[in-house]
Amino acid sequence: MNVQFFIEVLVGGLLSGVMYALVALGFVLIYKASGVFNFAQGAMVFFAVLSFVGFMELGLPFWAALPVTVVLMVATGMLTERFVLRPLVSQSEDTLLMATIGLAFVIEGMAQLVWGVDVRRLDLGIRDEPIGWFMDSTGILVSQLDITAGVVAGLMVAILALIFSRTKVGRGLRAVADDHAAALSVGIPLKHIWGLVWATAGIVALVAGMLWGARSGVQFALIGIALKALPVLIIGGFTSVPGVIVAGLIVGAAEKLTEVYFGPMVGGGIEGWLPYVLAVFFLLIRPEGLFGEKIIRRV
Repeated sequence: MNVQFFIEVLVGGLLSGVMYALVALGFVLIYKASGVFNFAQGAMVFFAVLSFVGFMELGLPFWAALPVTVVLMVATGMLTERFVLRPLVSQSEDTLLMATIGLAFVIEGMAQLVWGVDVRRLDLGIRDEPIGWFMDSTGILVSQLDITAGVVAGLMVAILALIFSRTKVGRGLRAVADDHAAALSVGIPLKHIWGLVWATAGIVALVAGMLWGARSGVQFALIGIALKALPVLIIGGFTSVPGVIVAGLIVGAAEKLTEVYFGPMVGGGIEGWLPYVLAVFFLLIRPEGLFGEKIIRRV
């Protein structure tokens, strides 16, 4: 086995895994705060990056288009919480899930209605070529774009994990996740927490969309890439931030290694379905995920 090539493939997979974890983090934040599985997170990723590119096509420079899109995604998240989640908060989990599925189609349709369906190229000013000094010293090819995307995604995940584990807002989020009624009884502003979490999910969707859009182009297929976060959620646990980080690395590395070393034997395409096979495996042996809370229901 060529060790250098193996490391290249492994590093590429791990960097992809970090970006999967970033998308999955949006799911986790909303699920922890409200118990809602936001099926529309992938559509939010697509809408965010398409809007960002659209604003630049209208003449806004990068430095102006970015804050405008951030405001748009914060507003999208907060409006979603206000007009979709809040009126249905007392309904069953199935009802809330169906609402977010419907929301996903609405967001997808609005994005393409406003900005069109053409594939766009997103240039972040970072070349998708090997890092020269690293290649010269180690012989390993690692893309500048992949490294930058992995670092940005990793920092975003780390910052959000610290905020929601060490700050007053984070303590409020954990209290809301444990028991909505108890959180309200001690004065925690439930609606404000929900609004903040949905707004944060909108910002996470923008960052994830920019990173994936720079690699794969801004196109409808980004929704499918974002849904790779679903196996990450199942493997890591729906309520665990560290869990999605570990699971993202597992999924990213596993899909790249198997595609490169075993894909040619079966005609390729393994990375498209392997994460879901891993998810089914974990559902059978550990349905709560690696770091998820075990749920015990009395029957």
